[in-house]
Order: sequence, then structure tokens, then C-alpha cells
Amino acid sequence: MALLRVKSGIPGLDAVMQGGFITNSVNLISGGAGSGKTIFCAQYIWSGLEKGESGVFITLEEDPQDIRDDVEQFGWDFRQYEKKGLFKLIYHDPAQISNIGPVIIDEIKTVKAKRLVIDSTTVMGLTIDNLSQIRKRLYAIINAIKRSSCTALITSEIPEHTRMLSRFGVEEYVSDSVILLNYLSVGEAFNRTLLVRKMRRTNHGKDIYPFEISSKGITVRKGEL
Repeated sequence: MALLRVKSGIPGLDAVMQGGFITNSVNLISGGAGSGKTIFCAQYIWSGLEKGESGVFITLEEDPQDIRDDVEQFGWDFRQYEKKGLFKLIYHDPAQISNIGPVIIDEIKTVKAKRLVIDSTTVMGLTIDNLSQIRKRLYAIINAIKRSSCTALITSEIPEHTRMLSRFGVEEYVSDSVILLNYLSVGEAFNRTLLVRKMRRTNHGKDIYPFEISSKGITVRKGEL
């Protein structure tokens, strides 16, 4: 039986993932500063809203108004869907939430969300003393999401000049898939690349794919770097 999948909204990416993200999965979008993680997630949410799929975007770092303003350059007016009760873009202080699972469930129920973004787990982890507690918190988040019938993206920032897949080295183990975004300097030029590092139950593409951010958002391209 073929797995049900959710379209990413990123042109060129679904073909790399056998059609999209697995329904009701939790997917890690990881990369360094400026690699495009928040844009990627906003594009995923926007694509769903245009298809009639309600969504929630929980930011643990940026001000929601800054995100609204930033994505308007791509023509994504989140306010229209917020006014219709189909979308919530909200900030939660990770230091003030000891058990974030119920908070996530409540936000999802409010709009009957099918798509969820949590940006970013890096900030949440900085409020916790040890890796064991971070892992427990991430498990709680992921279990809460899976009970909600949402397909979710969570983000993590990779420290510069490391070969890590996430900020704390545990996020990749509790996620169903890992997509790495890189912003590389080649001489005087800069290239953006994407790698599907893992995706459960999926024969995903193994190449490093160039992508660009244009006035329409992110597009994944095939070809030489």
C-alpha cells in the first residue's frame, strides 16, 4: 500500500522525496544561519493554506510580525488566513513552557491544523541543562504532534564549521526525516544546496541539490553545482 504524502510546496523537492513528506510525520529542517530554514517552513505552510489545509506556525525565537513582514516579499499574506481562522502564527517563550506538548495540541485544535511548524528547537534546547532532558523534551513534542494528525516541520540551527546534523546532535534521531540546507561560499560566489539526509520509508534522492531563493520562494534544481 502506497504511503499517503503531503506536498512540500517547494518546486522540485517532492520528486526527490517520492511525492512529499509522509503524512503525520515530523521532519527536521536543519542548516546554518541564513540557509533558508524559516522561508522553507513558511512556504510549506503557505502551500497548504492555498490548498485549504489549515496550519500553525509556532516561533520560539522570532517575533511573529517580523515573519509576516519578511514573507510578504514572496507574496504570502498570512494575515488573510489568520482573519479567516485557518492559520495561527504565534510566539511562545521556551523558557516559560515546562511541558510544551499540551500547548502544541491546544494550538492545533484551535484551527484544526493539518500542517505545523516549530521554529526553532535550537532556542528551546538552550533553556535545558543537558542532552538527556533535551531528548525527552523533543520526544514529548514529537509524540504530541503524532497524536494530532499533523504533518510537521521543526528546525534546528547547525553550528558553523561542524559536521553536525543539528544543534544538539539528538534532533535527527527523533525525527522521521532530516533535510539539510547549506549556504556555501565558492570563491567569491555563494551557492545554496539541499540534501535529504534521511527519510524513513522513502527511497529518497541521495544527491546534493542546488536551490535558489527568488521572488517566489525556494526552488530546488537538478544539475551541477
